[in-house]
Amino acid sequence: MDKFIDKLVDTRWFMKVISLILALLLFQSVYDPIKNVSNVNVPGEQDTEIIEGVPVKTYYDTDNLIVTGVPDTVSLSVKGPKNVLQPAKVQRDFEVYVDLSDAEIGTKRVPIEIRDISDKLEVTIDPAYVNVNIQEKVTKEYKIDVEFDQSLLEDGYISEAPEAEPKEIKITGAKDTIEKITYVKAAVNLKGPINETVRREAQVLVLDKDMNKLDVILEQETVDVIIPVKSLSKTVPITVIEKGSPPDHITIDSITLDVTEVKIYASQEVLDETENVRVEVDLSQITSNIELTLPVIISDGIKEVNPQTVKAEVLTNERNTDTGDGEETDENIQFSNLPIHLSGLSGQYEASLQSPTNGASITVFGEREKISQLKPADFNVFLDLANLEEGEHEVKINVKGPTEVEWKLSTETAKISIIEKESI
Repeated sequence: MDKFIDKLVDTRWFMKVISLILALLLFQSVYDPIKNVSNVNVPGEQDTEIIEGVPVKTYYDTDNLIVTGVPDTVSLSVKGPKNVLQPAKVQRDFEVYVDLSDAEIGTKRVPIEIRDISDKLEVTIDPAYVNVNIQEKVTKEYKIDVEFDQSLLEDGYISEAPEAEPKEIKITGAKDTIEKITYVKAAVNLKGPINETVRREAQVLVLDKDMNKLDVILEQETVDVIIPVKSLSKTVPITVIEKGSPPDHITIDSITLDVTEVKIYASQEVLDETENVRVEVDLSQITSNIELTLPVIISDGIKEVNPQTVKAEVLTNERNTDTGDGEETDENIQFSNLPIHLSGLSGQYEASLQSPTNGASITVFGEREKISQLKPADFNVFLDLANLEEGEHEVKINVKGPTEVEWKLSTETAKISIIEKESI
């Protein structure tokens, strides 16, 4: 058998057949049309990608011009070989731009261009053209008005003029836009009720006459705002109210307050209705000269009074009511809120009594039988305003009464205001 194989190998035709078979096998292993088409990424294979949100760069004279109308981003449709397209999509090492370097003021239709991208890629930009407006760049300074909802103020509180810091701001924009500026506001969003000064940061808004926001460049986007808030207040006089009667042997010479006026805080309605506040002195407890600390009594609706207490100096006089045989000869009686009449004023003026606001108070001394029959109408309390002119005056209080008794005023003088009558 071995001899037969050796003889066959030595045959020329056998070797040719073997060579042909080997050649066919080698060709089949190198060239597979189906495998080449479906599995190999050759440079010539084409694809298309959409790239969204590509930023647009604008080139122009930024020192002197303002350009509007250029979109912030565009979309690209890119077509080309996969091995070139995919890196471009991922790396985005190209630039989309609008070149207005030589453009003049006005409205123009200009192309959006792309550079630094492979020339093997076909690019379509959406939008391809835009209408741009080129205007002169203008900077002006404007005062900032602060706004807030005044209805949020708590009842009894008011706001003084709010202020922004800084008070003015520089605004830059196209000339025609700057000319439309009507309002520059710092709007403060607050929650009520407000009863104290507010300090807050607020955004600056630039608006036209129709309250539309304008496209401008601000020196700063926010400012500090101060809204001063305080209570409504009013200064009113203090009226001394005498309660009870002093002991039989004591007469009240005077009651003097260290403070005659106080400041009250309330709603405007309550302030309008309040003419005075009061302190009360219990005369039944007075046995000698004394200094009292008294609370200031306020009516309903008043939120606060300042000061809350005052000092009252009470001066007394001790009377001898004993004749020596055990019989009392003198007593006293007190009349309060006696009306004070104004007399002697020139006809060209009119006067108003400022204090005491509740009339005069007098203590009458005399024999029990005589003073027990007296009435407030037996005394005429008046001010002599003769020869007084326009202005504020302090005038002596005069009293006319029965001659068989003596009396003493709790307050010796009154304050009046004289004004000239309006001519008809």
